[in-house]
Amino acid sequence: MIQQFWILLSLFLILIIFLRMPQETVGLSSFANKSDILGSPTSTQRTLNIITGLAVIVYVLLAFKLNLRV
Repeated sequence: MIQQFWILLSLFLILIIFLRMPQETVGLSSFANKSDILGSPTSTQRTLNIITGLAVIVYVLLAFKLNLRV
């Protein structure tokens, strides 16, 4: 169960990193920054920073837990 959550979290981090790509590149970042779906650009960036930080912390903690269990 924990390993499945860890894999899903890995995929989520990959997706969120694509959302955080620099604005010069074409991709999901232009969608996230130019659409009003996620709110204003400043609040979107702040929300993405918080989500990314929390996801990375949980990912690292799960990685330690999974490595200690084996």
